Amino acid sequence: MKNIRLNLYPGGMSRVATFSYDDGVYQDLKLIEILNKYGLKGTFHLNGGSIGVGDRKITAEDIGGYDGHEISCHSLNHPWLQEMSRESVLYEVIEDRRVLEGLTGRPINGMSYPYGTYNDEVIELLKACGIVYCRTTVHSGGYGIPENFLAWHPTTHHRHEDIFQLIENYNEYKRFGMLYIWGHSYEFDRNEKRNNWEHIEEVCKRVSQIDSCWFATNIEIYNYLMALKQLVFAVDNSSVVNPTALDIWVSVDGEPVKIPAGKTITL
Repeated sequence: MKNIRLNLYPGGMSRVATFSYDDGVYQDLKLIEILNKYGLKGTFHLNGGSIGVGDRKITAEDIGGYDGHEISCHSLNHPWLQEMSRESVLYEVIEDRRVLEGLTGRPINGMSYPYGTYNDEVIELLKACGIVYCRTTVHSGGYGIPENFLAWHPTTHHRHEDIFQLIENYNEYKRFGMLYIWGHSYEFDRNEKRNNWEHIEEVCKRVSQIDSCWFATNIEIYNYLMALKQLVFAVDNSSVVNPTALDIWVSVDGEPVKIPAGKTITL
């Protein structure tokens, strides 16, 4: 019987890395230039109620600057969701989706928690709003696949003192996992003496050099991992059906094998 392992990303890659930034500020656009320079991808969580408000927030005209990356929810007005009524939580999330979908012309079903706070009731309400993942601000320091994507803990903040060690260690990580870096792009302008923009460029440079790594947005990772779970194998692992619209990769006796979307193949 063949040894099948569900431990590969697109292209037969063994690792994935993603970036995630909150609040929709104008510094996002400069950060995107750096991500693009190194072939990386990010997810940007926006508050629909503050777009174009004040001189720090992005405007509707800036939305095109996020092309190639993911725009995701962050609530309409950035409240403490766990302190609100059920009706108010539903309004904050559904209205944020409505605004952002109107600007982008595509469905949006990802999110990050404003202030990083949530409880079990908020998680259940997000499900009712069609949200499939939501990032916290909990520093996991690890590379594991989330047990609950509605409580998705990132690996580290971009300013964490161990970030370069975490990136280096990830190159030696032998299990199926991910490197997830998060923050706020306005932090790069807070103290010029700390060379914050130079810091994030060095972070991006080192991440781009990780071996066998897929660089993806949050929703791309979620969609791929959900599709991976839908593979249907014969009882003796001699064949497999991929009923999804995504090409999926698995290890067969230690070798990468591509299972095309909608196909049945012999292993």
